[in-house]
Amino acid sequence: MDGADHLRLRRLVSRTFTPRHVEALKDRVQLIARQLADDIAVRGRADLVADYANPLPLVVIGDLLGVPDEIRRPFSRWAGAMLDPEYPGQVAEAVEHIHRHLLDLVALRRGTPGDDLLSRLIVARDQGERLTENELVSLGFLLLWTGSENTQHLISSGLLVLLRHPEQLAALRRDTRLLPAAVEEILRFTHPNQLAIRRFPTEDMELGGVMIPAGDTVMLALSSAHRDPACFTDPDRFDIRRQDNAHLALGHGIHYCLGAPLARMEVQVALSTLLERFPHIDLAVSEDRLPWRASFRSHALRQLPITVSTTQG
Repeated sequence: MDGADHLRLRRLVSRTFTPRHVEALKDRVQLIARQLADDIAVRGRADLVADYANPLPLVVIGDLLGVPDEIRRPFSRWAGAMLDPEYPGQVAEAVEHIHRHLLDLVALRRGTPGDDLLSRLIVARDQGERLTENELVSLGFLLLWTGSENTQHLISSGLLVLLRHPEQLAALRRDTRLLPAAVEEILRFTHPNQLAIRRFPTEDMELGGVMIPAGDTVMLALSSAHRDPACFTDPDRFDIRRQDNAHLALGHGIHYCLGAPLARMEVQVALSTLLERFPHIDLAVSEDRLPWRASFRSHALRQLPITVSTTQG
């Protein structure tokens, strides 16, 4: 979506994701992260995806949107089915489940509005902001999806890449002021989305010596762009002190991710909580046994089994 419609929808949503609003959410995010970490500490082991990386952002975005637990709980299963090419028959069923539940939620919030983003969008529609019912449901789905799925994969992939680079992990433990830069490097180095959303040129154009006819589908390989030596020094090296880090993981220009401040804050809180709570974090299986989602668009862990210790030494 581009032009006036895109700007209209961004304007309706953007006030919820301002840096000031996101900062006000930080205490809530820290509380959720600590509660989840406490549960892991009792067991001494966990699947970081199911027990931590998944529920943390899902609770946060669910609170923001006013999504009840009965929709939150199965949402990740439905979202996973939509992205998983191993089970193509589940896609239509998953889309139907999500669409139906969001329609029901819109009807519920119209009757009993709350202090949440979805209620505010409904009020905007009913007051003549030209937000159609389909736009309302689509926006709800997009926000729930991007606010949970992408962030959970960043948390799990972020921890894994730190475990793969123990010298970087040790540096981060010694100096947590490196955390913001570490999150930016995680975004560049191991962002789950391998491809940007599809683009459609409105006129014939030449890009990098290649002619692209109007109307053709263009899919940009973000994972390739993020390893471009013309833009990044030693691009295949994971470096939490990297300075030249103008990555595209959160988009660019008018399509820059509205939820970027929230995603950054959640990943920082998630990782800092783990590192503060657990002096030792190790993989519970060999890395070659880690299950990955088989998708050309998404590089995401299905599970990340870990063991943890709360004591030094």
